[in-house]
Amino acid sequence: MYDKNERAKFTSRGQAVYEKLKSDLEPAHEGEIVAIHPESGDHFLGKTLNEADEKAFASYPDEWLYFVRLGSPEAALPLKTW
Repeated sequence: MYDKNERAKFTSRGQAVYEKLKSDLEPAHEGEIVAIHPESGDHFLGKTLNEADEKAFASYPDEWLYFVRLGSPEAALPLKTW
């Protein structure tokens, strides 16, 4: 698990990727969840957290991802896929 400093850096990288994606994703997918793999920039959309996580897990099992509800960046979470 990330320590506090690593988690802050991870969150910052995830937010940076989200900022690049949001203008393309928000208009059509507002309210959906995007799972972001900050190291690659890959992202996965789902109507629920579980749906986005399942899609991400197929490519990045057992890794940390950055989850954001599109249109609500204050609802962002760094979580490990399960």
